[in-house]
Amino acid sequence: MSAATPLAIQSRDNTLVKDLRRLSQDSTAYRKQGRVWLEGDHLCSAALVRGLRPEIAVFAESFWIHAPAELRHAAPRNVLLADGLWKDISGLESPARMGFVLALPDTQTLDPRAPTVVLDRLQDAGNVGSVLRSASAFGFAQIAAIKGTAALWSAKVLRAGMGAHFALRLVEGLSEADIAMLDVPLLATSSHQGDFLHRAELPWPCAWLLGHEGQGVSEVLQERAAAHIRIAQPGGEESLNVAAAAAICLHASGAARSDVTSRQ
Repeated sequence: MSAATPLAIQSRDNTLVKDLRRLSQDSTAYRKQGRVWLEGDHLCSAALVRGLRPEIAVFAESFWIHAPAELRHAAPRNVLLADGLWKDISGLESPARMGFVLALPDTQTLDPRAPTVVLDRLQDAGNVGSVLRSASAFGFAQIAAIKGTAALWSAKVLRAGMGAHFALRLVEGLSEADIAMLDVPLLATSSHQGDFLHRAELPWPCAWLLGHEGQGVSEVLQERAAAHIRIAQPGGEESLNVAAAAAICLHASGAARSDVTSRQ
Protein backbone atom coordinates (compact mmCIF):
# COMPACT_ATOMS: atom_id res chain seq x y z
CA MET A 1 0.00 0.00 0.00
CA SER A 2 1.40 3.39 -0.94
CA ALA A 3 1.52 6.21 1.58
CA ALA A 4 -1.48 8.50 1.49
CA THR A 5 -0.67 11.77 -0.27
CA PRO A 6 -0.13 14.24 2.58
CA LEU A 7 -2.20 17.37 3.09
CA ALA A 8 -0.08 20.38 4.04
CA ILE A 9 -1.37 22.68 6.80
CA GLN A 10 0.24 26.06 7.49
CA SER A 11 -2.36 27.87 9.64
CA ARG A 12 -2.76 27.58 13.41
CA ASP A 13 -6.46 28.39 12.86
CA ASN A 14 -7.01 25.19 10.91
CA THR A 15 -9.75 23.01 12.46
CA LEU A 16 -7.48 19.98 12.87
CA VAL A 17 -4.79 22.08 14.54
CA LYS A 18 -7.37 23.42 16.99
CA ASP A 19 -8.60 19.89 17.73
CA LEU A 20 -5.06 18.63 18.32
CA ARG A 21 -4.35 21.56 20.62
CA ARG A 22 -7.40 20.66 22.73
CA LEU A 23 -6.50 16.97 22.82
CA SER A 24 -2.99 17.83 23.96
CA GLN A 25 -3.90 20.46 26.54
CA ASP A 26 -7.39 19.55 27.83
CA SER A 27 -7.30 16.29 29.78
CA THR A 28 -10.93 15.40 29.00
CA ALA A 29 -11.15 16.61 25.39
CA TYR A 30 -10.90 13.02 24.15
CA ARG A 31 -14.32 12.30 25.61
CA LYS A 32 -15.88 15.14 23.62
CA GLN A 33 -14.05 14.36 20.38
CA GLY A 34 -14.15 10.57 20.61
CA ARG A 35 -10.48 10.32 19.67
CA VAL A 36 -7.06 10.55 21.26
CA TRP A 37 -3.75 12.13 20.33
CA LEU A 38 -0.62 9.99 20.43
CA GLU A 39 2.48 12.16 20.25
CA GLY A 40 5.82 10.68 19.28
CA ASP A 41 6.99 7.68 17.30
CA HIS A 42 7.29 5.43 20.38
CA LEU A 43 3.61 5.72 21.30
CA CYS A 44 2.55 5.46 17.68
CA SER A 45 4.64 2.35 17.08
CA ALA A 46 3.27 0.76 20.28
CA ALA A 47 -0.27 1.24 18.97
CA LEU A 48 0.62 -0.35 15.65
CA VAL A 49 2.21 -3.37 17.36
CA ARG A 50 -1.11 -3.96 19.15
CA GLY A 51 -3.01 -3.90 15.86
CA LEU A 52 -4.49 -0.42 16.23
CA ARG A 53 -4.69 1.85 13.20
CA PRO A 54 -4.89 5.64 13.31
CA GLU A 55 -7.45 7.76 11.51
CA ILE A 56 -4.84 10.41 10.75
CA ALA A 57 -1.04 10.46 10.86
CA VAL A 58 0.43 13.90 11.47
CA PHE A 59 4.04 14.76 10.62
CA ALA A 60 6.22 17.83 10.93
CA GLU A 61 6.88 19.04 7.44
CA SER A 62 10.64 18.58 7.77
CA PHE A 63 10.26 15.04 9.18
CA TRP A 64 8.05 13.57 6.45
CA ILE A 65 10.89 12.46 4.18
CA HIS A 66 12.70 10.85 7.12
CA ALA A 67 9.70 9.08 8.68
CA PRO A 68 9.89 5.26 8.76
CA ALA A 69 7.75 3.54 6.14
CA GLU A 70 5.51 1.84 8.71
CA LEU A 71 4.49 5.25 10.07
CA ARG A 72 4.01 6.84 6.66
CA HIS A 73 1.75 3.96 5.59
CA ALA A 74 -0.19 3.55 8.84
CA ALA A 75 -3.16 5.85 8.25
CA PRO A 76 -5.60 6.48 5.40
CA ARG A 77 -4.85 10.20 5.78
CA ASN A 78 -1.49 11.89 6.24
CA VAL A 79 -1.10 15.52 7.28
CA LEU A 80 2.02 17.67 7.18
CA LEU A 81 2.14 20.51 9.69
CA ALA A 82 4.46 23.44 9.30
CA ASP A 83 7.27 22.95 11.80
CA GLY A 84 6.35 26.13 13.64
CA LEU A 85 2.89 24.77 14.49
CA TRP A 86 4.18 21.92 16.64
CA LYS A 87 4.77 24.14 19.67
CA ASP A 88 1.06 25.03 19.52
CA ILE A 89 -0.12 21.43 19.80
CA SER A 90 2.66 19.69 21.72
CA GLY A 91 2.66 19.02 25.43
CA LEU A 92 6.42 18.34 25.38
CA GLU A 93 9.28 20.72 26.07
CA SER A 94 10.96 19.31 22.97
CA PRO A 95 8.03 18.64 20.64
CA ALA A 96 7.95 15.31 18.84
CA ARG A 97 7.86 15.45 15.07
CA MET A 98 4.90 13.17 14.47
CA GLY A 99 1.76 11.75 16.04
CA PHE A 100 -1.42 9.76 15.41
CA VAL A 101 -5.06 10.64 15.83
CA LEU A 102 -6.70 7.44 17.03
CA ALA A 103 -10.38 6.70 17.51
CA LEU A 104 -11.16 6.40 21.22
CA PRO A 105 -11.48 2.68 21.96
CA ASP A 106 -14.99 1.46 22.74
CA THR A 107 -16.14 1.82 26.33
CA GLN A 108 -15.31 -1.33 28.24
CA THR A 109 -17.17 -3.07 31.04
CA LEU A 110 -15.45 -4.77 33.95
CA ASP A 111 -14.30 -8.35 33.48
CA PRO A 112 -15.06 -9.83 36.94
CA ARG A 113 -12.26 -12.43 36.81
CA ALA A 114 -9.47 -10.38 35.24
CA PRO A 115 -6.32 -9.56 37.23
CA THR A 116 -7.06 -5.92 37.98
CA VAL A 117 -5.58 -2.74 39.35
CA VAL A 118 -8.16 -0.43 40.95
CA LEU A 119 -7.25 3.26 40.90
CA ASP A 120 -9.09 5.00 43.73
CA ARG A 121 -8.98 8.71 42.83
CA LEU A 122 -5.31 8.89 41.83
CA GLN A 123 -4.96 12.43 40.58
CA ASP A 124 -1.43 12.75 39.25
CA ALA A 125 -1.26 11.88 35.55
CA GLY A 126 2.35 10.74 35.82
CA ASN A 127 1.48 8.35 38.64
CA VAL A 128 -1.46 6.92 36.71
CA GLY A 129 0.59 6.34 33.58
CA SER A 130 3.38 4.73 35.58
CA VAL A 131 0.91 2.38 37.29
CA LEU A 132 -0.44 1.35 33.88
CA ARG A 133 3.09 0.49 32.74
CA SER A 134 3.68 -1.66 35.82
CA ALA A 135 0.30 -3.37 35.46
CA SER A 136 1.03 -4.36 31.89
CA ALA A 137 4.59 -5.45 32.66
CA PHE A 138 3.60 -7.73 35.54
CA GLY A 139 0.66 -9.53 33.95
CA PHE A 140 -2.38 -7.52 35.01
CA ALA A 141 -5.03 -7.23 32.32
CA GLN A 142 -7.47 -4.60 33.57
CA ILE A 143 -7.50 -1.09 35.05
CA ALA A 144 -10.60 -0.01 36.98
CA ALA A 145 -10.53 3.75 37.56
CA ILE A 146 -12.92 5.29 40.10
CA LYS A 147 -14.35 8.75 39.45
CA GLY A 148 -11.83 11.36 40.49
CA THR A 149 -8.90 9.49 38.94
CA ALA A 150 -6.90 11.33 36.27
CA ALA A 151 -8.43 10.81 32.82
CA LEU A 152 -6.89 7.61 31.48
CA TRP A 153 -6.68 8.69 27.83
CA SER A 154 -5.40 12.22 28.47
CA ALA A 155 -2.19 13.17 26.68
CA LYS A 156 -0.15 13.23 29.91
CA VAL A 157 -1.28 9.79 31.05
CA LEU A 158 -0.68 8.40 27.56
CA ARG A 159 2.87 9.71 27.55
CA ALA A 160 3.58 8.34 31.03
CA GLY A 161 2.04 4.99 30.08
CA MET A 162 4.51 4.57 27.20
CA GLY A 163 2.18 2.27 25.25
CA ALA A 164 0.77 0.24 28.16
CA HIS A 165 -2.74 1.49 27.33
CA PHE A 166 -2.86 -0.72 24.28
CA ALA A 167 -2.24 -3.91 26.29
CA LEU A 168 -4.90 -3.28 28.95
CA ARG A 169 -8.64 -3.29 29.39
CA LEU A 170 -9.36 0.23 30.63
CA VAL A 171 -12.59 1.05 32.47
CA GLU A 172 -13.02 4.52 33.94
CA GLY A 173 -15.69 6.62 35.61
CA LEU A 174 -16.57 3.84 38.07
CA SER A 175 -18.12 4.19 41.51
CA GLU A 176 -16.97 2.38 44.63
CA ALA A 177 -20.07 0.19 44.32
CA ASP A 178 -18.98 -0.96 40.85
CA ILE A 179 -15.89 -2.59 42.32
CA ALA A 180 -18.18 -5.17 43.94
CA MET A 181 -18.52 -6.67 40.45
CA LEU A 182 -14.97 -8.01 40.70
CA ASP A 183 -14.94 -11.71 41.54
CA VAL A 184 -11.31 -11.81 42.67
CA PRO A 185 -9.73 -11.07 46.08
CA LEU A 186 -9.17 -7.39 46.75
CA LEU A 187 -5.78 -6.46 48.21
CA ALA A 188 -5.54 -3.00 49.76
CA THR A 189 -2.22 -1.21 49.97
CA SER A 190 -1.59 0.32 53.37
CA SER A 191 1.25 2.15 55.09
CA HIS A 192 0.33 1.05 58.61
CA GLN A 193 -1.65 -2.21 58.78
CA GLY A 194 -1.81 -5.75 57.45
CA ASP A 195 0.76 -8.32 56.38
CA PHE A 196 4.14 -7.27 55.11
CA LEU A 197 4.35 -7.86 51.39
CA HIS A 198 7.45 -10.05 51.54
CA ARG A 199 5.68 -12.44 53.97
CA ALA A 200 2.19 -12.44 52.44
CA GLU A 201 0.66 -15.23 50.39
CA LEU A 202 -0.67 -13.45 47.34
CA PRO A 203 -3.66 -14.91 45.48
CA TRP A 204 -3.91 -15.01 41.70
CA PRO A 205 -5.89 -13.58 40.04
CA CYS A 206 -6.45 -10.63 42.35
CA ALA A 207 -7.23 -6.92 42.34
CA TRP A 208 -4.90 -4.41 43.96
CA LEU A 209 -6.50 -1.30 45.44
CA LEU A 210 -4.31 1.79 45.03
CA GLY A 211 -5.50 4.91 46.80
CA HIS A 212 -5.44 8.68 46.42
CA GLU A 213 -1.95 10.19 46.82
CA GLY A 214 -2.86 11.93 50.07
CA GLN A 215 -5.89 10.07 51.45
CA GLY A 216 -5.08 6.51 50.47
CA VAL A 217 -7.69 3.85 49.77
CA SER A 218 -11.21 4.89 50.81
CA GLU A 219 -12.75 3.34 53.91
CA VAL A 220 -15.49 1.73 51.81
CA LEU A 221 -12.98 -0.14 49.67
CA GLN A 222 -10.77 -1.00 52.65
CA GLU A 223 -13.74 -2.71 54.27
CA ARG A 224 -14.22 -4.84 51.16
CA ALA A 225 -10.56 -5.88 50.97
CA ALA A 226 -9.70 -9.51 51.60
CA ALA A 227 -6.31 -8.40 52.94
CA HIS A 228 -4.28 -5.30 53.70
CA ILE A 229 -0.67 -5.30 52.55
CA ARG A 230 2.17 -3.03 53.59
CA ILE A 231 5.69 -2.68 52.29
CA ALA A 232 8.61 -2.93 54.71
CA GLN A 233 10.49 0.38 54.81
CA PRO A 234 13.55 -0.10 57.02
CA GLY A 235 14.84 3.33 56.01
CA GLY A 236 12.03 4.91 57.98
CA GLU A 237 10.08 6.88 55.35
CA GLU A 238 6.47 7.46 56.29
CA SER A 239 5.13 6.23 52.95
CA LEU A 240 6.04 5.55 49.33
CA ASN A 241 4.87 7.31 46.21
CA VAL A 242 1.83 5.39 44.94
CA ALA A 243 3.47 4.57 41.61
CA ALA A 244 6.54 3.17 43.38
CA ALA A 245 4.36 1.15 45.77
CA ALA A 246 2.33 -0.16 42.84
CA ALA A 247 5.44 -1.35 41.01
CA ILE A 248 6.65 -3.24 44.11
CA CYS A 249 3.26 -4.84 44.83
CA LEU A 250 2.45 -5.77 41.25
CA HIS A 251 5.91 -7.26 40.74
CA ALA A 252 5.40 -9.37 43.86
CA SER A 253 2.10 -10.65 42.47
CA GLY A 254 3.70 -11.43 39.13
CA ALA A 255 6.54 -13.30 40.82
CA ALA A 256 4.12 -15.27 43.02
CA ARG A 257 2.09 -16.20 39.95
CA SER A 258 5.26 -17.39 38.18
CA ASP A 259 6.22 -19.54 41.19
CA VAL A 260 2.79 -21.21 41.21
CA THR A 261 2.90 -21.82 37.47
CA SER A 262 6.39 -23.34 37.63
CA ARG A 263 5.24 -25.86 40.29
CA GLN A 264 2.24 -27.03 38.26
